Amino acid sequence: MVNRQVATIAWFEADSICGSHSIAIPLVLVLPYLCRFFQCIRQYKDTKEKSCLLNALKYSTAVPVIFLSALKYHVFPDQWVSFYRPLWLISGVINSLYSFYWDIKRDWDLSILTRIFMFKSPSTWTSLLYGRNWVYYWVLGSNLVLRCTWTYKLSAHLRHNYLTVFAITALEMLRRFQWVFFRVENEWNKMTAKQNFEMSSDMPSESDRLLESSSHTGSEGQGYTTVGL
Repeated sequence: MVNRQVATIAWFEADSICGSHSIAIPLVLVLPYLCRFFQCIRQYKDTKEKSCLLNALKYSTAVPVIFLSALKYHVFPDQWVSFYRPLWLISGVINSLYSFYWDIKRDWDLSILTRIFMFKSPSTWTSLLYGRNWVYYWVLGSNLVLRCTWTYKLSAHLRHNYLTVFAITALEMLRRFQWVFFRVENEWNKMTAKQNFEMSSDMPSESDRLLESSSHTGSEGQGYTTVGL
């Protein structure tokens, strides 16, 4: 926009002013992740919940992906191929898989994967609000694929085809759109479980009812004895 390239053919050129060589791209890409990182740190300061630190770690894993990719145009080609590109690939895999794990385990609580990630027996599958099981398999598979393809958007050295960048951005919007429904479902299940627990805790147990009944019977017997005397 600053260079008057809005809605022009320059968007589709590989080396336009806002192309992959620009240092502005990694700086702009990293800003949202830094904001979320510091929000999580602040949340941990207020609540002392360790999950906030783990969430901050998730956002920090995007930083190496962004800056290692930007280094391609500032190092020698053999250095990129032998050293920096493998680091970029490793950091991209870590960011994608960690984000995928956080989505399904923390945000959605789809505990079917507890055995894989937590090495414990899986708990009961979350209450299904959206009908058939294939919906959940679809959202797991599509979320994993789109988490991996998002690395393309974070990597400046892959931003040659702007149609591809636009398509991946549109797919990311779809991923986040469907993410919302399962996030809300998880919170709804938690609220429902909490309400059911509070209702069950307010009701007297079977042993309490038996004790109350025996106590009531004993008091009646004492009354009959007093009248007889």
